[in-house]
Amino acid sequence: MDKQREYVEKLSAQMVEWDNQIDRLKDKVAGATADTKSDYYQAITALQNKRDEASERLQKVAVASDDEWEDLKAGVDQVLGEVKTILHDAIMKIK
Repeated sequence: MDKQREYVEKLSAQMVEWDNQIDRLKDKVAGATADTKSDYYQAITALQNKRDEASERLQKVAVASDDEWEDLKAGVDQVLGEVKTILHDAIMKIK
């Protein structure tokens, strides 16, 4: 398996895990007080938006040529780091 395909498959699996974590956060928010729900939903929306951005960039990597994908990978890695940070912050906020 080539590096590009391996990279895309690994991160696609990560996206599925993030989707599951987002769903669990939404379930926790359902039981929150009205005052905190708005803040929690804002955190979840920011997380979903950044996750969607990562997915879009990953799709570009998946169809990129051998020469292009390495250049695109750096941008994907940056966004993935941002998703991890936002996810961590949301988890800590919604505990």
